[in-house]
Amino acid sequence: MPRKHVWPLAALLAAGAIALSACGTTAGTAQPASQPTPNSGSGDSGARGPAPLSGTAGTNKADQKAGDTAAADTSVDTKEKWVSLRASSAGELNPVVINGAGLTLYRFDKDTADPSKATCNGDCAVTWPPVTVAPGGKIFFAGVLKDDIGTVKRDDGKLQVTIKGWPVYRFAKDTKPGDTLGQGVGGTWFGVTPNGGKAGPAKAVTPPAPAAGTKPSTSVTLFSGKGFDDFTGANFATGVANAGCNDLRGAFFALTTAGSTKIWSEPGCKGKSAVVAEDVADVTPLGFPDGVKSVFLG
Repeated sequence: MPRKHVWPLAALLAAGAIALSACGTTAGTAQPASQPTPNSGSGDSGARGPAPLSGTAGTNKADQKAGDTAAADTSVDTKEKWVSLRASSAGELNPVVINGAGLTLYRFDKDTADPSKATCNGDCAVTWPPVTVAPGGKIFFAGVLKDDIGTVKRDDGKLQVTIKGWPVYRFAKDTKPGDTLGQGVGGTWFGVTPNGGKAGPAKAVTPPAPAAGTKPSTSVTLFSGKGFDDFTGANFATGVANAGCNDLRGAFFALTTAGSTKIWSEPGCKGKSAVVAEDVADVTPLGFPDGVKSVFLG
């Protein structure tokens, strides 16, 4: 079986080869306070809704001095240019969604998901800062389904990010990646899972079978760090867009894909294999303790 070379991610992006998920915007105009805005649509974000984009802030070349990674004294406008939603783990919570700075995100039982409504305001919002984004901002996502991402207009007019309808927040006492000090507070605050549920300890994982009609992926982005980590230490991301067997330059533990992709535990598409059709935050529970070392596209 012929093997292909892996292209550096930057080159793929420059060539427009990676398109893991079409970006879009929230359709419609501003709505009354506390009313949900549609998740996403086609077209240019402009002054309309935030644009969900597959991948991380790193793979999308976001300004690291803005958004989730902006300094504390940065203007609100700069902080709201982008937010990141990444399926990962934190403490005993697995899976749980974290932001671009690696901080745990939470949901509040007194909010509602259908319809979406945020009820944490005033002093509550100081302790539990809502994850807000500008109308023309960007929402990067990895391990969260695009259709599950949306926004809701808060009482102060800000757009708060939602997952499966649930408004999401940070906890002011969480100061570093891995902190989960907000878990269980008041019996109403819990880490939020990629499908909007309440986070808890890890459960046994098996790769879901691709749905009928799922097309083979034409490209995949792989991350050397679990939880789509491409920014901690020496962790990085690389893109693959060649049909056939592709050997990887090292071992990779997470991936984003827009179709079915076959992963292998050894170079040359040998060893243990599995077919995945969704983003995978950690391949270890799938039987890849040493990571993925080759992939097959097409």
